[in-house]
Amino acid sequence: MYSVFLNSAFVYWLNSNWIWLTIAGSALVWFVASIFLYRLLFKRIYDILFSIIGMPFFFLLLVPISLAIKLGRKEDRGPVFYCGKRVGKKGKLFGMKKFRSMRINAPDIRLKDGSTFAGKNDPRVTKAGRFLRATSIDEIPQIIDIFLGNMSFIGPRPDVPDVVEKLEGEDRDLLKVRPGLTGYTQARYRNNIVYNEKVKKDCWYANNVSLFLDIKIFFMTIWTVLRRKNLHNEKTCEIDESTLDDIDVNEVLSIAETKTDTEAENIEIAENE
Repeated sequence: MYSVFLNSAFVYWLNSNWIWLTIAGSALVWFVASIFLYRLLFKRIYDILFSIIGMPFFFLLLVPISLAIKLGRKEDRGPVFYCGKRVGKKGKLFGMKKFRSMRINAPDIRLKDGSTFAGKNDPRVTKAGRFLRATSIDEIPQIIDIFLGNMSFIGPRPDVPDVVEKLEGEDRDLLKVRPGLTGYTQARYRNNIVYNEKVKKDCWYANNVSLFLDIKIFFMTIWTVLRRKNLHNEKTCEIDESTLDDIDVNEVLSIAETKTDTEAENIEIAENE
């Protein structure tokens, strides 16, 4: 008798609230579907659309930046663009494009944890390059990579093959998505984050991609760039400003050796291919 009463009450409650239940169910289905559709389709559509919109801005900056790079230093009139080998989605290799901010054939200096050397007095960076890096204008040519499908506006920052090859297990989750012009760790920490922690947070992003999260990262990035926050990695040792002229790999190594043992062991030098 009691069970019959409960069944009747439940049926009555369903009949009384079917409209709200339908709305709630539809909203839940739409929310779940929108997440998957954004990851699989709409994120790429947005990348194509906004990269096309951004192309005129890129070409507008191309002439003055090219002149600054070419004429900024009489002893270094190298190419306007730098194209470095990077690892993309699912391990696909591509040539990431940037406005060149370093001297020709500059060595690739990295810390022991694999993160990029980003010292305030980095002797490899040209005078024009310092401005380009501070404002992140050097990254603008990656709009081409976004249009071509090698990158996305939002995603983990791409890394070199030698570093990615060392990733194991869940750390390789960051390869589930296209690398980004900016990303979660770039927006929050820029250059001031330990590499292992950066990988963990990038993997978290790759497993939790959503439109809301990408919008949040976009505005966080603007705020970080405007504040010029975390431009330099606090773990890097300082390099004498006088070494800015005619530096080569051996000189960089000798500078590291003049530091204390603790500072010197934080630096690894790997020449670019």
